[in-house]
Amino acid sequence: MEDIRSLDTVPTPAFVVDMPALRRNAERLKEVADRSGAHILLAQKAYSCYATYPELAKYLSGTTASGYCEARLGYEEMGKPFGKETHVYAPAFTAEDMEKLLPICDHIIFNSISQWKVHRERALSFAKSTCAGLSSENAAEEKIHTAPSFGLRMNPEYSEIETDIYNPCVTGSRLGILRSVFDREREADPSIFEGIEGLHFHTHCEQGFEPLQRTIKVIEEKFGDLLQLPQIKWLNLGGGHHISKDDYDREGLIAEVKRLSEKYNVTVYLEPGEAVAIDAGYLVGTVLDIVENGMKIAILDVSAACHMPDVLEMPYRPPLKSAFDAEEKPYTYRLAGNTCLAGDVIGDYSFEKELKVGDRLYFQDMAMYTMVKDNTFNGMPLPSIWLLEEDGTARIVKQFGYDDFKERL
Repeated sequence: MEDIRSLDTVPTPAFVVDMPALRRNAERLKEVADRSGAHILLAQKAYSCYATYPELAKYLSGTTASGYCEARLGYEEMGKPFGKETHVYAPAFTAEDMEKLLPICDHIIFNSISQWKVHRERALSFAKSTCAGLSSENAAEEKIHTAPSFGLRMNPEYSEIETDIYNPCVTGSRLGILRSVFDREREADPSIFEGIEGLHFHTHCEQGFEPLQRTIKVIEEKFGDLLQLPQIKWLNLGGGHHISKDDYDREGLIAEVKRLSEKYNVTVYLEPGEAVAIDAGYLVGTVLDIVENGMKIAILDVSAACHMPDVLEMPYRPPLKSAFDAEEKPYTYRLAGNTCLAGDVIGDYSFEKELKVGDRLYFQDMAMYTMVKDNTFNGMPLPSIWLLEEDGTARIVKQFGYDDFKERL
């Protein structure tokens, strides 16, 4: 019998995806797509809970991936069953990667000219043979592209991301092709763009429309002539756009997508991850113990190191239901994980009432960059995964145990 609970009774630790919130985000993205003509893809690096892909397929154009495993997941769970697109980009592909990606991807984006040179012959041979083997009658019936379109990632050397670890345009970044490199390679081999149909950039992280607008100005100044090449059919604006947030200028984005589409005669792609899953999930934990060392410290069955690594990497302090800033309310606690890592600290919070062993805590905005990054350091249990519906019922999707820890070692 299927396990169905309420949010207050799911066993901890648990990730709970808020389906009404996920639909709200997806509806906003679909409105932008419908009104602008953009194709909006789910960036699976942020959110890959494929149990929700049938629902997301109603709103999105498909998925984008950062390598073979993500691409295969997107293809198997959204692309093939729902006729949606499957895109992939990686800093480098092996020959084995390419053999597996060519049959399942609609777009393959290369990070460098040298990578394109390595894979160009095989990629174009596959595309040619696939197209030759497809009759026009069959093509009309196909829901999924039968041969990939190939693109290159630009590095405009401009980004407004303030945290260097997330900034792909800092000096020394391995991500994307500088304009000077484009020019040098074209001079050495004028045919280098043969087979390239798209250009891509990804320079944003948790940002509104205005940084995108300023970045597009730089892109047009540096790469506008490449966008005007006759074979260029699409432009991918990457991810990091908070399109579904209340204060995002969606009207500005719609107008800009239309302008780019008309000026360069291209299809515009956007590949947000956070915008799909933002504010659409909980990580539910339980207080296991309370110790003292200069302050009260609550040890939880959820861990920053294992279940929300961005807390340590960014770093940031995740929102917590019914909690406040340290010292704002009468009772302040440091919340920490149940691992041996001394720095496994989630943050300092205050409460109106004292915490007790057995109390449940609800960390918010936990759908993105959590399930895709969690790990079993120290043998910590992976949180089970649940879907919360509008009527308040939570349905279990997956639970984990010792074998999941053992089999990956």
